[in-house]
Amino acid sequence: MTERADKPTRFVPGQPDMWAFVLFETLIFTAYFSFYLFYRSQNPALFLHAQSQLDLPIGVLNTLVLLLSSWSVARCVQSSRAGAYNAALRDVAVTGVLAAVFLSLKVFEWARLVHAGNGLDSSDFFTYYFFLTGIHFVHLLIGFIALAIIVYQLRSATRRSQQLVETCATYWHTVDFLWVLIFALLYVVR
Repeated sequence: MTERADKPTRFVPGQPDMWAFVLFETLIFTAYFSFYLFYRSQNPALFLHAQSQLDLPIGVLNTLVLLLSSWSVARCVQSSRAGAYNAALRDVAVTGVLAAVFLSLKVFEWARLVHAGNGLDSSDFFTYYFFLTGIHFVHLLIGFIALAIIVYQLRSATRRSQQLVETCATYWHTVDFLWVLIFALLYVVR
């Protein structure tokens, strides 16, 4: 049975293995978030007090920076699909700069918190805060490898693989999505 010419074919970007990884990461982070919410329910006053010591404007700025990085990596994918490889390279460079801004702000925020006496072992809240933001930080560092793969793919006509570009972009979007959830749980939910 053949598909009709006027019916669009279904398209899922990237490699199926990346989608399995995304599902796995989502399940792992769901467990982390569940533990966080359980311990928060056991001592809400402690969590609220500790949470009030976070810098909400920096959290909002970091969230906006990562959302912009998702936008720029999506533009990279679109430019690559259109054969506009120079534009795609520019967009992936913008994504990398935004990621570096995020990481710099996160290190600044960690340093400020530690300087104020809020370390990994100062309370259950800060144990979860540093664990979740630290795990995300590592995922973002791995994201730089994904961005480098995109650059490597786009720089040579002989090795261009749209599927690899989209796979790496899928990873990037996953890291951004996880940050939005972390931001909501740690900074916003009262």
